Amino acid sequence: MSAPTRNQNANRLVVLATGGTGGHLFPAAALAEALAQRGMALALFTDRRKVALPDALSAIHTEHLPGTSMAGKSFGGRLLAMTELARGTWQAGRLLRRMRPATVVGFGGYASVPTVLAAQRAGIPTVLHEQNAVLGRANRVLVRRAKAVCTSFEIVEGLAAATGGRTTRTGNPVRAAIAALRDQPYPTPIPGGPLSILVTGGSQGARIFSDVMPQAMALLTNQERSRVRLAQQCRAEAIEATAAAYDRLGMVAELTPFFGDIPQRVAEAQLVIARAGASSVAELTAAGRPAILVPYPYATDDHQTVNAEAVASSGGAWLMPQEGFTGPALAQRIRHLLDNPALLAEAAQCAHALGVPDAAERLAGVVEQYLPMSNGGAGEHLEAAQ
Repeated sequence: MSAPTRNQNANRLVVLATGGTGGHLFPAAALAEALAQRGMALALFTDRRKVALPDALSAIHTEHLPGTSMAGKSFGGRLLAMTELARGTWQAGRLLRRMRPATVVGFGGYASVPTVLAAQRAGIPTVLHEQNAVLGRANRVLVRRAKAVCTSFEIVEGLAAATGGRTTRTGNPVRAAIAALRDQPYPTPIPGGPLSILVTGGSQGARIFSDVMPQAMALLTNQERSRVRLAQQCRAEAIEATAAAYDRLGMVAELTPFFGDIPQRVAEAQLVIARAGASSVAELTAAGRPAILVPYPYATDDHQTVNAEAVASSGGAWLMPQEGFTGPALAQRIRHLLDNPALLAEAAQCAHALGVPDAAERLAGVVEQYLPMSNGGAGEHLEAAQ
């Protein structure tokens, strides 16, 4: 596919700059859909990792730039990363001069830095989106020169007060199938009835869930276990051992490395047990589903814990740090919820209140402020609303 040019779509070309992980790509894909519906031309600048792009991104022109993270690297590794950053910035600058986009939207991740940095140096308006409740390291480098900063959470640690006039809470864009769950009522458990639990651990599952979930189920009574309807994402190498553990308990559990119908699973779930990545939190709150959140403890700047704290403080989830996520602790929590289903309904309501299902449209609205007016000159951009 040839690269878009400045003359396409009345100079309404938007470049999306993002890291190559799902947490960055999914919101970029949701924004791409919203912008395409508004008649804008799109291009994606990302890294060279071989990842499966969401459909909304796979259909648009894509440029792959060199780059690597500096986090946790030795001096030599950091030096190499800086060299790659310089190469990526030079390549991005050359491409941007040729394509001349109206604006660049950065979604974080080290791969977004060269494109956004090159755009800022060239005087192209940039909009940053921060998915987490802690400002990411890539966005920290770029925030001072950004025209606008859009956040998923009301409060973002590390976001300087000086950016307040340029900051808007848009929420974190979610896929349309999840946003469509917004108007579906939460299936409140019946006292003494079954409880549908969905366990997800990210794109590859979380090993700790395969270890702890069977331990917790073993500590429930036979009557309590008989009420649990369990669907669990597991790593492929853990499925056989996890299934055997449930078989010994006489439980029927649906185990798979990947749920292809996750929106339907979320719709049916009465309790979700998950990590606290930005996309997971956004989808759970958009749908209004209560959760036990177990943050990944090695996430950069421990941002998953801060994400989980934001939801838990609103009443929409229960935070269980990984060090305290044990069989006995989880069994106690599940038993309490089995005995008090009204707590789940209340948490669902709180999660629903925190969700922003139209985040993609809100973010698109901010981006559109920096596009040329249809009746204006090629260099004229709308001023950002303060």
